[in-house]
Amino acid sequence: MSKILTCLAVCVVLQYGTALAADSTQATAPVHGSTNLHWGNAVVLGIVEGITEYLPVSSTGHLLLTERIMGMSRTSEAREAADAYAIIIQIGAIFAVFGIYRKRILEMIRGIFGRDAAGLRLAMMLVLGFLPAAVLGPVLEHTIKSHLFGPWPIVAGWFVGGIVIFFKPNNRGRESVNSTEGITWRHALIIGLFQVTAMWPGVSRSLATILGGMIAGLSISTAVEFSFLLGLITLGAATSYEMMHLGGAVVTAYGIGPSLTGIVCSFIAAWLSVKWLLSYVRNRGLTLFGYYRVLLAVVTALLLYSGVI
Repeated sequence: MSKILTCLAVCVVLQYGTALAADSTQATAPVHGSTNLHWGNAVVLGIVEGITEYLPVSSTGHLLLTERIMGMSRTSEAREAADAYAIIIQIGAIFAVFGIYRKRILEMIRGIFGRDAAGLRLAMMLVLGFLPAAVLGPVLEHTIKSHLFGPWPIVAGWFVGGIVIFFKPNNRGRESVNSTEGITWRHALIIGLFQVTAMWPGVSRSLATILGGMIAGLSISTAVEFSFLLGLITLGAATSYEMMHLGGAVVTAYGIGPSLTGIVCSFIAAWLSVKWLLSYVRNRGLTLFGYYRVLLAVVTALLLYSGVI
C-alpha cells in the first residue's frame, strides 16, 4: 500500500512542479503549431497514465486534471491535441498488460486457430463484453466530450465511484466464479454494460468492470483478470481510432520524441501498478481506492472552488 500511495503522491508533486516549470519557461520554449509539450510534461503524463489506467481511480480524470494544472488546455486546439495525446500514450499501458498476460493471450490466439477450446471461449466472452461499449461509444462520444470532459463532472465521478466501493457486493456465502474458464455469456454481458458507465470521465473503466464482475458473481481476482483482458480490446480500439484520426496531429503538435517518451513511461508505470494491484486486491479488496477517490474528489473540488486550479 505504501508503495502505490508513494507513487500517487509523487505524481501529484510532479504535476505541480512541472506546471510551475512550464510557466517559468513558456516564453522561450519551442512551440509546435499552437501547442506545447515539455519533456517533463511528457514524463509526468506517461507516469500518471501508467499508474492510473488499470487502478480503479480513472486515468481519464487524472490526465484531464493534470493537463489543466500544466496549462495544456488553454485553447480548443491545445485541448484537442492534449486529449488525443492522453489516449495515444495508452499504448504503453496496453503493452504492459499484454506482457503480463501473454500466456492467456497466446491461449486465445491458439483458440482462434482451433487449438485451444478454453482460449477460444475466453476470447468470445471478451468480444461479448466489448460489444456494449462498441455499440454505444460512437453514439454517445460527442455528447460525452461536449458535456462531461470538465473538472466538475470528473469530481462527481470520483466521489460517486468512491462511495460505491464502500457498498460493493460481498460474494461471501455464495459460490463465486474463481477462474476465467467459468465466465459465461451472462457474466460477460453484465460486465460489458457496466463498462459503458465508465464513459463518464472519473468513473474508471477498471472500477466499473471489476464491480460489474463481482455483481455478476465473479471472485474479485477473476473480475480483475477479466477486466484487464477486456481493457486490451477496449483501450486498443480507442487508441487505434485516435491514432488513425489524430495521430499525425499529435506528432505535429508535440513531436515524436515526447510522444514516445510518454508511451515508454506509461509502459513502465503500468507494469508496476498492475503487478502490485493483482497481489493487493486478493487479500485487501478495493476499500483503499474508495478512500482515495473520495479524498481526491473533495480536495480537487476545494481547489477548483477556490480558483487554485
